Amino acid sequence: MEFTHDTRLAYAATPPAEWYTDPAALEMENRRVFGRTWQLVGRVEQVAGPGQYFTTSIGDEPLVVVRGGDGALRALSNVCRHRAGPVADSSGSRRVFQCAYHGWTYSLDGRLLAAPEFDGVECFDKESVTLPRFSAEEWNGLVFVNLDPGAAPLAEVLEDIPERIGHHWGRGLASRRAARRKDWTINCNWKVYVDNYLEGYHIPIAHPSLNRELDYSGYRTETRRFYSIQHSPIKRDTATRLSASALSDADDSALYFWIFPNLMLNVYPDNYSTNLILPLGPERTQTVFEWYVRDPGRPETQAALDRIIEFSDEIQIEDIRLCETVQRGLRSRTYSTGRYSVRRENGVHHFHSLLAEFLSA
Repeated sequence: MEFTHDTRLAYAATPPAEWYTDPAALEMENRRVFGRTWQLVGRVEQVAGPGQYFTTSIGDEPLVVVRGGDGALRALSNVCRHRAGPVADSSGSRRVFQCAYHGWTYSLDGRLLAAPEFDGVECFDKESVTLPRFSAEEWNGLVFVNLDPGAAPLAEVLEDIPERIGHHWGRGLASRRAARRKDWTINCNWKVYVDNYLEGYHIPIAHPSLNRELDYSGYRTETRRFYSIQHSPIKRDTATRLSASALSDADDSALYFWIFPNLMLNVYPDNYSTNLILPLGPERTQTVFEWYVRDPGRPETQAALDRIIEFSDEIQIEDIRLCETVQRGLRSRTYSTGRYSVRRENGVHHFHSLLAEFLSA
């Protein structure tokens, strides 16, 4: 399969419909996109102390993320070097990892400690056996992993996002704490959902309640190297559902960051959420929302959060209907590609340009 893309927005066409339906496309994306980009995998609080760990995966690559006895954060392969069994399950705290298949045991830094009943095996050097290690970094309480040994540091991908959020709030994301999580499964390709997120073009038609909260005339999208940001002024006189407190003491705007390829940060005046988009198949996607607020244990904060999530669910349900309908349309024998609105869809075009760049590398 080939993915060609015109970097000139006014001349470009959207990717061919087969890139949203063909299993071969997703297989290539798992190798060349998800396998080469920084992926949000969890929170620092899950690996706060020595021995704490959790398991996860990037694409079809099983991982265990652990805090070592030396305090270092590590992402290790969760595949035993013997017969490919798992060395860890779920989450918790361990002094060592032990394969659930044959009992091979590893240290928290991945070194093989014991291989039961392996006496007499020739040309086998236990000291040279280790679980493969991948790059892991922390940012504002979030944990990221990159499978690519040649990947640039996370800071180069984030560019000036930390400064932008600091300017918006006067401090970083770390001042908020995880409060809620909600998962959705959607019958569409992961790119359909990302495409939909990256433009406000559909807001007046598809999201009437959100349109009442935002000043659509001031909505604009700015693109950078590996991320884009949608700026959306909030209507100070009528907005009531986007924040947990009055807007008078905060920047009265919403910032919608997208970090290539599948992470969104939705920053409102007094809360933010992450939205992670995970492909489950060529036409099936999981979206994971997590909300972060100050003082999540306070009853009034929880009540306000209930209202925020209720509104988020309303918008999400509208988007799910759109995305699943678009996915059906992409299978039509009458549709191949479309064109971009120069005024409203530069963020979508930017995503497709990055996708073409990674897929062709």
